[in-house]
Amino acid sequence: MAELDRGALKREMTGWRRDLHAHPEFGFEEKRTAAFVAAKLREFGLDDVTEGVGGTGVVGTLKRGSGNRAIALRADMDALRITEQSAAAYRSQNPGIMHACGHDGHTTMLLGAAKLLAAEGGFDGTVRFIFQPAEEWGKGALAMLDDGLRQRFPFNEIFGLHNMPGLPIGYFETRAGPIMSAEDNFEIVLKGIGGHAARPHSGNETLVAACALVTNLQTIVSRRLSPADISVVSVTELITDGTRNALPGLARILGDARSFRPEVSAEIERQMRIIAEGTAAAYNVSAEITYTREFVPLQNDADLVDEAFAAARRVLADNAVGVAAEPMTGSEDFARFLDHVPGCFVFLGNGEASGPLHNSSYDFNDDGLLHGTNFHVAIVRQRLGGEAGK
Repeated sequence: MAELDRGALKREMTGWRRDLHAHPEFGFEEKRTAAFVAAKLREFGLDDVTEGVGGTGVVGTLKRGSGNRAIALRADMDALRITEQSAAAYRSQNPGIMHACGHDGHTTMLLGAAKLLAAEGGFDGTVRFIFQPAEEWGKGALAMLDDGLRQRFPFNEIFGLHNMPGLPIGYFETRAGPIMSAEDNFEIVLKGIGGHAARPHSGNETLVAACALVTNLQTIVSRRLSPADISVVSVTELITDGTRNALPGLARILGDARSFRPEVSAEIERQMRIIAEGTAAAYNVSAEITYTREFVPLQNDADLVDEAFAAARRVLADNAVGVAAEPMTGSEDFARFLDHVPGCFVFLGNGEASGPLHNSSYDFNDDGLLHGTNFHVAIVRQRLGGEAGK
């Protein structure tokens, strides 16, 4: 099979990435993106391309040789509801939506791997290229799984990656065990009796109770959980029905909690209910607590982490491959796949000067595209017994 020119591929991938960046789409609305992906996969000559998996997901299948094992590679496609602040010629053309997390780059790197593997082979078995919708709000992986992903497109293990601002371009890191946290969401509604700001004693207003509760919730991590368990409880919104001269009769407190073990998540919820109900009683108001689990912890398989390190060292410098020092308290929908098969999630540098993720100034660094593609290709050949893996 003919070997592709890597320089020409990088230029082509840069064009794909910037086209995707200019046309971002929110979760489960990625119709143009999915059509773009499916068209490219068919152009590359994959054996099968299936659209509409889990709504707007795309799965491409490539088979070589007679091997009966299958490996899955996953990229996310959705964008965020953020207004882009950029003067780039390829800035978002969809007002209020932008690729502020680099999913345009992740999609492009996986497309590059599909083109390389289709053209060059070098493996014996089946590769599933999974392009997932709606990662940002934790629904896309479940939607694909509920749509029969594992039954329709069987695979033995799965790998994914994410760009990381602050790490140099071409730098790779991951770790065994927990690497990204669960995300739980909560809403606490306090109900009392509002009234005139000049007569607080005539009702049971909720604002002082809400302020006390926001402070009391901080004791969950600092005083009620073991210091050995990494966890975060963050209040992100406090909303009332009051106005300048009226005390509120209703207050809503919203936020999220992060942890790495189900037992810790359960204890956070238990303590939150105790504190919310106790605080409400102290201020003679009522409390209603809603607690939901949006993302599960991402736990990397130790053996596949070793495989990922070996593959990374094939395509990157030895001093550019490192062990992540500690788990991240960010969350990732990729974790849902690991409830079904072993897998590994890795980080690739987006540059030390990169804007932060989920920021209106962020942009994926195109100099990292080929590094991600090369890692995808190396792990496939290594795990499916191609020449590069022998």
